[in-house]
Parts: sequence; structure tokens; C-alpha cells
Amino acid sequence: MKRAVFAAALLFSPLCALPAYAADASVDGMLRGADGQPLAQTQIKLQDGRGRIAQSAITDARGHYAFTHVPVGSYVLLAMQKDAVLGSSHVSVYAGQPAHRDIDLARKQEMNVVIGQPAPTFQNSLSPTTGTNSYKMDAKAIAALPQGDDTPLDKILLQTPGVAEDSAASGSLHIRGEHANVQYRLNGILLPDGIDGFGEMIDPHIIESATLLDGALPAQYGFHTAGIVDIDTKTGFENGGTAEIMGGSNGTLQPSISYGGTTGDADYFLAASHLSSDLGIENPTSGHNAIHDHTEQDKQFGYASYMINSMQRLELIAGNSISYFQIPNNPNQPAAYTIAGANGMNSASVNDRQFESNQFATAAWQGQNDGVTMQIAPYIRNSETHYRPDVAGDLTFNGVASDVQYTDLATGLQNDNSWRVNRDHTLRAGFTVQNDHIQDNSNSIALLTGAGGAVLTDGSGNAIESAPIVNNHSKDGQLYGLYLQDEWKINDKLTVNYGARFDDMEQYVSANQLSPRVGLVYKATDTTTFHAGYARYFTPPPMELVSNGDIAGFANTTNAPAITQNDAVKPERSHNFDVGVTQKLGAHWEIGNDAYYKLVHDLLDEGQFGPALILTPFNYQHGYIYGDEITANYTGDRLKAYANFAFSRAMGENVVSSQFNFTDPAELAYIGDHYVHLDHDQTYTASAGATYDITGDDQAGIDGHFGSGLRDGFANTSHLPPYATFDLSAEHKMHFFEHDETAVRLSVINVMDSAYELRSGTGIGVGAPQWGSRRGFFIAVSQKF
Repeated sequence: MKRAVFAAALLFSPLCALPAYAADASVDGMLRGADGQPLAQTQIKLQDGRGRIAQSAITDARGHYAFTHVPVGSYVLLAMQKDAVLGSSHVSVYAGQPAHRDIDLARKQEMNVVIGQPAPTFQNSLSPTTGTNSYKMDAKAIAALPQGDDTPLDKILLQTPGVAEDSAASGSLHIRGEHANVQYRLNGILLPDGIDGFGEMIDPHIIESATLLDGALPAQYGFHTAGIVDIDTKTGFENGGTAEIMGGSNGTLQPSISYGGTTGDADYFLAASHLSSDLGIENPTSGHNAIHDHTEQDKQFGYASYMINSMQRLELIAGNSISYFQIPNNPNQPAAYTIAGANGMNSASVNDRQFESNQFATAAWQGQNDGVTMQIAPYIRNSETHYRPDVAGDLTFNGVASDVQYTDLATGLQNDNSWRVNRDHTLRAGFTVQNDHIQDNSNSIALLTGAGGAVLTDGSGNAIESAPIVNNHSKDGQLYGLYLQDEWKINDKLTVNYGARFDDMEQYVSANQLSPRVGLVYKATDTTTFHAGYARYFTPPPMELVSNGDIAGFANTTNAPAITQNDAVKPERSHNFDVGVTQKLGAHWEIGNDAYYKLVHDLLDEGQFGPALILTPFNYQHGYIYGDEITANYTGDRLKAYANFAFSRAMGENVVSSQFNFTDPAELAYIGDHYVHLDHDQTYTASAGATYDITGDDQAGIDGHFGSGLRDGFANTSHLPPYATFDLSAEHKMHFFEHDETAVRLSVINVMDSAYELRSGTGIGVGAPQWGSRRGFFIAVSQKF
């Protein structure tokens, strides 16, 4: 496989020598006003892929405009009067071929384009979506949420269909009945996995748009495929900054600042935020105030881009996230053991903590010439999670206290290439190579046991502690991916994207797979579009696994496993089918329906089995997931609304790896010959929301979420009660200075003050109870400058 990747690199390396400029062409057309008549003396600007104005022209008496010597590429035509955009249209320029494009203001062509914003021509040509489901939320849609730009990314994604809410300790959210298996990308570049924890690495203030892709994905996407979250970051074309402070319930205070600008052929964007709150992790009780749940979180982000010439660009991205968490306490729990010096300890006073750190950086070179587009991007991510126990408290209530530190240094190289062979075919190919170096260190103290598992005690009746049990190990693992696909436009109605990818993993096990992919889009009418697809997936497990040495070290202690079998975790292999339709109803409505089915071998799941709130992977031998999603969107001049409803069923049978994590042999035996619900399986999920622009400077909004309840109980045979929550917001904008804007936003989260349980502390791999947030009041003040 390594030779194959090297060969692929050699295959595409000639493209690195793209010339600075390609053969150019001309662009002309007519501008017609809302009445259909030619519009004279109006400025037409030709905006390139990075938002720069390449040329400018004035329409003549017939409404005609023309540009000459235009380099090959994709552009946005902007019709303007007094710095206001009247209308816009996209145009593609091919070598030696004149391009003609009329702009008809009566049709309001693509009126969402804003001058100064980059048109992402590189990524559009490299990242196909044929046959997939694509749900995009831009900066305006995010700002309209009840908590606006302060909304965490996982809460933003809850606005999309098929996404179920969960606690931070269990992965925050689930897409289409899967645990984790979500791939994150920044500006199309893979963001490697980090160690699971509570904190989010991505600051929502940096998001220009967030797109969720799911369904039958093209061959370009591998490794994690339940959903692709592709985030386009803000850039220097903001040409200004925003300072904000948000505060409210649970002692929440979050100041943030961002600034972007341009200088010559370069642009940059910087952002930083700090969050302080007394509700860092979900409350283990139903009360309003959590005990011992403070968090401090810092995030910084930097983006820079330099246009080498009109056809080549260098892009730099870096980010940092540091988070501290107190682990919340469930008071008045009965002590399990008597520990010297800790007699009478209340569980409310336990002082467990967790530290999380993430850093990432990438440098991407992008170029295009005469129908060929290329990107090559090395990347790096360092991730650390460190759980620090209250030794006396953990021994008293759990019988084991473990100081656990996991680190993962991931380095990789991503290459994507696109060649527009002709108007009907576009070939795409590329590869990804990644190395992970993990270091797992644990230092544990348990209680000694004797015959029959009875805890040994001293003359005072206190349990006898073991000597420190140290388990340190490191591991390097590699992932390789190679893909080739063709997007074939058969006719004006039907487009097919077909191809395959080959994935190879060299980690705790070695495995590989060739995965065919095919997706199609059929535009039956101007208002009705069908899509369908098939994809074979190969999903490697995360590397934070436990070795056999960990089990042996706990023999004759309170942490000795009841089950000693510990087969290696394997990659998941699956067949995936997806079919759907979207229908436009008039000028404002769009509805859709999508159905999916996944047949799985070695289904991957994760659970919290140890004292640290770090998830551990395991496999079910067989599994299947299926469901259906219904969506509706309304877009009016002032009112915008959406509604989603999803049905899902996720089942697995026979645990075939990491068996020692299961403490109940009867439960493991039951799963061995019964299909059981996965712990994150939620039968029904719904979300809805609306925003209303009252005056242009005043806006009100509402969002609601419904869940039928995640699984709990013996072998996940029961589920938690259903719940519904609603959030409200109101925002007022003021203009004290020219070109500046001051905004005040009030929001109420869980306005009905519903007490709803996300996790009960029972079920497969569920370590503790967690409840959703109770009613909270927040105010945010932002100032643009």
C-alpha cells in the first residue's frame, strides 16, 4: 500500500508545476433590470475565487458589458450601484473559449453572494457531493440561533436532520444512529481525531459556514463516514472585527474577539475566546445547579492566505484549545468501601478533574490551470486528555483511583486533484497518509481482595490499598487512503459520480479494503430532484485501546475484571444504501425525504468503562442501521423556518473485542445471541425553528428539539423518557458609528424548564447519569469595528 501511495504521488507530481497563468479568454453579457429591460451605466465587477476584483466594467446603453484577457477559472459577476449588489451570477472560463453570461435581476440569480467574500472555486472543484445529503448553515443562519455565534458546534449540528443529542461524556451527538464516526474538515482539509473528551476544539466564532454531508459519500471521503462536517472558516475579507461578551446563568461568562483584514495579495483572520462556567459537563442530577462542575476553556485560531498569482494560493490554518473541567458530583451516594482518613466522606465533596489540550495546524498549496485543480496539504494535530482523581474519594465510592493521561500526535499529508476532461466528465483522485503516535499512561491504586473477592482490611476495618499499578505504553499506527472517481454528466437531468477508494490501516491490527462508490442525481423537473447512492465503507477504530497488560496488573484487586477476554478491536466494514428526493413548492418552500440502510460487520461502538471519562472502543460482530428523514424549509423575505423529523434503528449482536470492559457476564452472554439496541439508538428525533426579521435591526427566533429517549437498562432493553425543549431569542442592532454595528441579544434556553435525562447511568458502556440543561438566561453584547 505504501508503494501505491508513493506511485500516486509520482503520478500527480507533474501537476505541481502548474504554470503561473493559463490561456485566457473573454467574458461578456447583458444586464437586464427587474422589468426585463437593458440596464445601462451599471458597474459589473468580476470577482475571482478569493474574493478579489479581477476586472471592472460599465454597461453601455444596451446593457452590454465585456471583459478581455480573463484567466481560466471560476468567477462571480457582480452588478453594482453605489456599493450595493443588485444581482450576481457565476461564470466559468475555459482556455480559448469566450464565455457569455447574462445577468437578469428579475430572476434574482444567486442573490446570497456578498461582495468581498471569496467564492471557493478550489474546494468546489475538488469536493463533489453528487448523490449525498448536504445540509449547510452559513454564518447568518448560525447568528440567528438563540445563542448566535456562541452556540457550540454540536448544538449547531442539532439543527440538521437525523442528529440526536447526547451528553458530552458519551460523544455529544450521534448522526444516523452511529457513535462518533464523524469526520471534521477545515476548508476541505482533514482534521485528525483527537482523544475523546468534553471540550470542543473548534470555536464557533470562526465559522463562515458548516456543511454536514451524509448518505452514500463519494470515494474522496474515507475513514469516518457517518457524517462529514466541512467547515469553511472566516477569512480576511471580513475586513474588520467583532468584540463580544456573553454572560448569564450558571456563572457563564464568555468574552471573544475576532479580526480579519487584507494586505496586498494576502488576507488573514484571527479569533480568540474564553469560557468560564459552572456547568462544564452535564449535571448528574436533575437540579438547576450542578455540584463541582466548573470549567475554564480557552480557544485561539489563526488563518492566513496568500495569492501567489491568479491561479495559485497558499493557505495556513492553526488553532489551539485548552480546557479544564471539574467532574460533577452526585451527592449522598453510599460509600462502597471504608478508606483510612476518608470515613464519612460525602460524594458531593469528591474532587475529580480533567484537563484537555488540542493543537492543530495545516499548510495547503492550491493551484488550478486549464481545467486541472490540485491541493496538497500537510497537517498536524496534538491531543492530550489527563484525568486526575481524588484518590480517597474514588477509592471510597469506586474501589479504584486512576490517574490517566492519553496523548496522540497525528501527522499527515492530504492530496486532492481534479481534472475537467470535458463538459461531461470530471476526474478526481488523491490520497491521504497519516501517522499517529499515542502514549497511554496510567497510575492506579485499587483495594486488595482475597478469596471470593472479599476486600482485605487492616485491624481498624479500613480497606488495604494496593501498591501503585503502573501501565504505560506507546504505539505508532498508520492510515493510508487512495481514491479515484469520475463525475459524469450524462445529460442535463442526470449526473453520476462513480469510483472507488482503497484504505489500509497498520495499527493494533492490520487490515485493508477496496470500497466501490456510486451516486447519482436526477433532476426530474426544475423543482424535483432525486438522488441515490451505494457506498462500501472501511472505518478504522480509534487507537486509545487497552492492552492485556492492563488486565493482568489488577488481579486480586477491586478493579479485577469479571471477564478476562480481550480480543483486539477491528475496523468496521459496511454496505450503505441511500435514496432521497427534494421538492420545491413555489418560491419559498422546499421539502425532502431520505431513507438509508447500513449492513455492518464488526460494528464499532464506544463506551465509558473506566474511571476517566474517556471512551473505549469495542466491536459487535454483526449490526444494522436503518432510518428515514423528513425535512422542510421555508425562506421568505422576513420569515425563515425549518423542521426535521427522523426515525432510526441501530442494532448490534455479539461483542467480539474488548470484552473485559463488561462487568456483567450475564449481559455479555445475552448480547452474544441477541440483537440489542446500541446505547445511542434513539427511535425518533425532531428539530424545528424559525426566525423573524421584524425591522431589519430587530430579530426574534425560536428553536425546539425532541427526542424519544436514548437506551438504558440491562443490555439496552429499555429507553429513557421522551423530552422536548424550546429556546427563545431576541436581538436588536444599533448603529452609533458609520460602518459599525452594536448588537444586543437576549436568549432563554429550555424556556419551559424541562428536566430531561440524557443518560441514566445504566446501559452498555454508560458510566454515569447526565441530565440536560435546565432553564437559563443569557445576554450577549457585540460590537463590530
